[in-house]
Amino acid sequence: MSTNATTLPLPSSALPPIQINRKPLWIALLLVLAGALYLHQTVSWRQGALWLVGALLGVTLYHASFGFTQAWRVFVSDRRGAGLRAQMLMLAAGVLLFFPFLAAGSLFGQPVSGFVSPPGISVLLGAFLFGIGMQLGGGCASGTLFAVGGGNTRMLVTLLFFIIGSVIATANFGWWSNLPALAPTSLVKTWGLAPALIANLAVFALIAWAVTALEKRRHGHVISFASRTARPGSLLQGPWPLIWGGVALVALNFATLALAGRPWGITSAFALWGAKVLDAVGGDVATWAYWAKQPSLAAPLRQDVTTVMDIGLMLGALAAASAAGKFAPVWKVPARSLAGAVIGGLLLGYGSRLAFGCNIGAYFSGILSGSLHAWLWLPAAFAGSALGVRLRPAFGLAVEKTPPASSC
Repeated sequence: MSTNATTLPLPSSALPPIQINRKPLWIALLLVLAGALYLHQTVSWRQGALWLVGALLGVTLYHASFGFTQAWRVFVSDRRGAGLRAQMLMLAAGVLLFFPFLAAGSLFGQPVSGFVSPPGISVLLGAFLFGIGMQLGGGCASGTLFAVGGGNTRMLVTLLFFIIGSVIATANFGWWSNLPALAPTSLVKTWGLAPALIANLAVFALIAWAVTALEKRRHGHVISFASRTARPGSLLQGPWPLIWGGVALVALNFATLALAGRPWGITSAFALWGAKVLDAVGGDVATWAYWAKQPSLAAPLRQDVTTVMDIGLMLGALAAASAAGKFAPVWKVPARSLAGAVIGGLLLGYGSRLAFGCNIGAYFSGILSGSLHAWLWLPAAFAGSALGVRLRPAFGLAVEKTPPASSC
């Protein structure tokens, strides 16, 4: 994305050639292929295909830098709204694609359903905590995974404490599940297909208009979400315009719906990983109210769709970073930044369980599912994110005005 409207991108012929990180690229590609074959043989062809979809999501997120955290931060800090407008376009394309099949209840002969959760106090509280965690941890759920896969070592700390926070939240399930809430509400089923589509598209348009108006008021012009320096081979080596990323994310989420019978999610796997580790070292996790209702705790991880897609996503991001010549882990992390990763990760994990999902499961896939709880999640998470932006300098973290070419 260009930094301002007056700066012209360099012609592709003037850009330096990319030095591909060949060894990690081959490792990533071989692991993607081996994982797909293994899952095809031990679970099903659908599970192998979902592994590949996860890898493609990692490539998309990395090359398009389609992170929700940074898009919200630059809008809060300087009213630059290209990322938010790209999100609205993505959501509009998504509901047009998802709603008819969710209304019908089947896709290519397979039953499908969305992520529809109870809208209530726990969603508002969890989303607010998640929003703060996004800014302190340095990424949302998808941003954390693609940054880890891309070689961001600080985000390994965020991911570790994301997992820990998720497990702590499952231990407290009995308390927050009893907070006041409405019954799970699908706008598609409650209102009907046409009214739900019209209402959602109208809200997306209103948000895009408001973001544009505020950006013009601050700067006199807007930065297009379609602008980004191009170079030969950009499809494989990046960077991609945000619009490419948004369209690809919708298509891959739809592929997930077709293969798994439900949309893309991320954070339930983090709670599962942590719970399995705790259970292995003697924790009596199976007796917790949350896990008593989850058969996944006793099942092998290869059978968990979210786990398979999360690992595939990280490998896809590793391949993308290596193809772009940007895989270069730096292990030294300043102490204040490290503290932000710890606190942010805990808030991300705890908040995502309270809110029945993250920026993917509750926001992106939640809205594409027509769930009312997603429309509570969005303003609450944005408010938390705005507070998190104010807190970032205390942890030595930058509050940038314009997104760089690679961010989360």
